[in-house]
Amino acid sequence: MPGPFHGADTDNCGTGRIHAPALVLHEGWHFTEYVWRRTRTAAELQQLADAAEAEVFSAQGCDGDDHWTPETVREWWRDRARITAYPAARRPVREADDERSGQGTAAAADACAVYLDGELAAHLRACPFWLDERRPPTAADRLPQL
Repeated sequence: MPGPFHGADTDNCGTGRIHAPALVLHEGWHFTEYVWRRTRTAAELQQLADAAEAEVFSAQGCDGDDHWTPETVREWWRDRARITAYPAARRPVREADDERSGQGTAAAADACAVYLDGELAAHLRACPFWLDERRPPTAADRLPQL
C-alpha cells in the first residue's frame, strides 16, 4: 500500500501481527507479512516500529516515500480491486489459521477490506500531496484526485 511503511520479502512467522495486529497481516501474495493500514496514532507508529524490529529478515521499512510517486500511487489505486479481492479469497485459510494461532487474522482481513473500500481513499488523496510538497496538507490545501 502506498505510504511510508512497508514489508518486502518478510517472513511469514506472524510476528508483525503480534506487535501491530491492527496494521499488519500475513499470507500476502508471496506468503509475506504486509502493512495494510496507515497509522493513525503515535502508539500505532510504535507498534509498527516494534513489528519491524521483530521481523527476522529486517525486511520492513519506513522509506516508502522514497519509492512512491504520485503516479504510482494512482496506479495502485486503479488496481485496488485485485488487492481487495485477495483477502476475501484467503478467508478460509485465515479462519483455519485462527483456529491454530488465535491471532484473529480473519477479522483483521475483514477490517482490511472495509478500510480499502472506505477510509483509505481519503488517506491516499493526501499521499500524492505529501510526495509533491513534503508536508501534510492543511484544510486550505486542495488534494489531488486519485
